[in-house]
Amino acid sequence: MRLLVLTLVLAAAAAACGGAFEPEYEYEEELYLALDSSATLNVYASAASLAALRGLPLDPDPRARIDLDAVRALFGAPAVPVSVSLSRRDGRRFVNVSVDVDDVRTLPRLAPFAWSSYRFDRRGDVLEFRQTVGAAGIRDPGSRDSGSGIRRSWTGGELVAFRIHLPSEIVLHNAPSGEILRGNILVWEQPLGDRLAGRPLELQVNLEPTSILARTLLLFAGTILAAAAALAGVIWWIRSQETPNPKSQIPN
Repeated sequence: MRLLVLTLVLAAAAAACGGAFEPEYEYEEELYLALDSSATLNVYASAASLAALRGLPLDPDPRARIDLDAVRALFGAPAVPVSVSLSRRDGRRFVNVSVDVDDVRTLPRLAPFAWSSYRFDRRGDVLEFRQTVGAAGIRDPGSRDSGSGIRRSWTGGELVAFRIHLPSEIVLHNAPSGEILRGNILVWEQPLGDRLAGRPLELQVNLEPTSILARTLLLFAGTILAAAAALAGVIWWIRSQETPNPKSQIPN
């Protein structure tokens, strides 16, 4: 029991340390893609980055009021569900937006996502997803420190990220790290300075046309059938051994 408790404590500490060293992004798009091409796109971004990168009329001052209905209208369109909330990090205001679309290829019709083009098509035995993120720099990226009136410029070392959650096994991708997180998550990072300069970013993924859940259920069903067949074979063999031999009952 003591060993078990110690193991759990060490595992929790390792997870906490791992989370502590995860990068903090100034602007992040997180795409959840489905095999039918529907998608949910979440944006987590500072008010300053939304003003500079997407041209949204947001005051980066932490004391400034942000009109959630106005942000919702900027990201949305008729029949496009949008949810908006606010958060803070290091005393700065961040905006969290979630958008649902029936087809990921229609996202550029929404102004804040017009900097990207999307492709999602079948190529032979795989599905191919491509996203090209184009120019974005719109405004001076400076922001004011709260209460001081002193202008602070970004250093360019801040990071922008594009994260994709894929619904099936990944066959090929061009994520710079080469790492697949938790089996189906890919991340592309770019320095904020490069994003402001409009340097393009290419995202490419080839994936299986069958979802991870479907493959898991098929594997599970196959395992159950194989186990049932093996059990039936064992039962038949046992019964065959128990059947008396008629010749052994003939008296001498």
